[in-house]
Amino acid sequence: MILGITGIFGSGKTAVAELFAKHGFLHIKADEIGHRLIENKDARRKIVKLFGKGILSDGKIDRSRLKKIVFSDARKLAKLNLLLHPAILREIKNKIEINAGRDIAVDAPLLIEANGTKLVDKVVVVKITKKEQLRRLLAKGKWTKKEISQISRSQMPQEEKLKYADFVVDNSSSLRMTEARIRGVLKKAFS
Repeated sequence: MILGITGIFGSGKTAVAELFAKHGFLHIKADEIGHRLIENKDARRKIVKLFGKGILSDGKIDRSRLKKIVFSDARKLAKLNLLLHPAILREIKNKIEINAGRDIAVDAPLLIEANGTKLVDKVVVVKITKKEQLRRLLAKGKWTKKEISQISRSQMPQEEKLKYADFVVDNSSSLRMTEARIRGVLKKAFS
């Protein structure tokens, strides 16, 4: 079974994917693949061509600078996604093929937006209340309210993602409750 785990920014997709990993699923992280790809020489050259040398720091892409640029301009974000999404999906597909026969949880924030649902058997949307999303993201200390708002506006709204869900995991409460919901999904998925 190949599950695509998606949801809005700060919903806890990775935590949910890690819970599936505890049940034997291989955890493929699309964000990790994307981070590696932007350091690929060819991709770095294309990104610099799109956004200028100001995004470089010590010859590498400064991800925080890049984020500020793309999350404040939807057209620039679309250009970056057009560059990276096909390569990320190719790598995910390769990892799935290499691990044929295994249960896999593909942790992909933009699974739907990147047309990656064709790579998975079922889509799991991780949902969260706006209040809990903001509380958790602010507690990490990595983003301001303004940055959280910009990033959230750049993504498909939760209500829209839920329309693609084969399974929904509400991650608004405790990890124990989320784990119980994961067991429920597994029971339904494998019955």
